[in-house]
Amino acid sequence: MVSLSGKVAIVTGGGSGMGRATSLRMAALGASVVVADLDGAKAEAVAKEINGDGGSAVAIAGDVTKAADNQAAVDLAVSSYGGLDILVAN
Repeated sequence: MVSLSGKVAIVTGGGSGMGRATSLRMAALGASVVVADLDGAKAEAVAKEINGDGGSAVAIAGDVTKAADNQAAVDLAVSSYGGLDILVAN
């Protein structure tokens, strides 16, 4: 089985659909997840679900077409978890 223990991932579009499924799976495999989505409420809901299941996640609202929003997601990963290992551009 693959382990992502100790890894940090950003999942764009992580608030619904395939992005949500990817966020949940990465957390289940041990990664800390930054759930990024245009819809901040959806991102928050997925992060809450991950945290409620014993994982670790934070949420951020952002638009991947905006460089500042992408940088904010990276900055959140670094400030929350000390770095970034995985980016899923969903």
